[in-house]
Amino acid sequence: MKASTITLFTLVAILGTIASVSAQNQPVRSTPFPYSNRFTLGGGVSQLLLGGFNVQAEYTTNRMVFDYSHGFNITLSGQSASLVAQDQKLSEKLTSTLGIGVGYRITPGLDLRFEPKLHFYEVYYDGQPQVASNRVTSYRTVTLGLGAYYRYYPFRKQDNALAGILVMPSVRYWPNVWSSLDNNKLTYTNRVTERTETYKAASQGFPGTGGLLANVTIGYTFGLRKK
Repeated sequence: MKASTITLFTLVAILGTIASVSAQNQPVRSTPFPYSNRFTLGGGVSQLLLGGFNVQAEYTTNRMVFDYSHGFNITLSGQSASLVAQDQKLSEKLTSTLGIGVGYRITPGLDLRFEPKLHFYEVYYDGQPQVASNRVTSYRTVTLGLGAYYRYYPFRKQDNALAGILVMPSVRYWPNVWSSLDNNKLTYTNRVTERTETYKAASQGFPGTGGLLANVTIGYTFGLRKK
């Protein structure tokens, strides 16, 4: 069995176990969780810091969370690029990254989500114009992972539109399970290092972690003050 398949099964098992244990330990509630049956629209802070942007839409029921996110033009250069790209003087551009999430609410604020995502990369020589003549390769990756999200409403006690403002930090682990590169790598002649290099498909998140990332979403939950 491939390592990616083992990783997927492990992540699903962890999420299922946590949700099952939590459900068994929760007392019977006569009223639903706050923020149930609500639609939220927001965007991530880290994407803005990396020169791109992200749109995230999600719907919460009493216990479940369903989301869709789509990021654009996220540039990874210097220390934000993968370790292989840094060594080979390359930058990586996520022209598009999209996917869904299905989660379980452990508390009114905290939920865990299973998240399949698709990512589109273009790789360029770092510090040079991002045009076709400077492009080393383009490829796609698929990640399957987990995310932990916490909802915080700084103005939740206000009886006006401010109550819907949301700050949602998250920690995620999105390991690669597939890439469109042959054998997950590309061997080429690098005109900056003047060596034959082997580039490997980048992982998401912090360089060298294999898929660990963190973010903060700023958003708005509609109809929060409805009874």
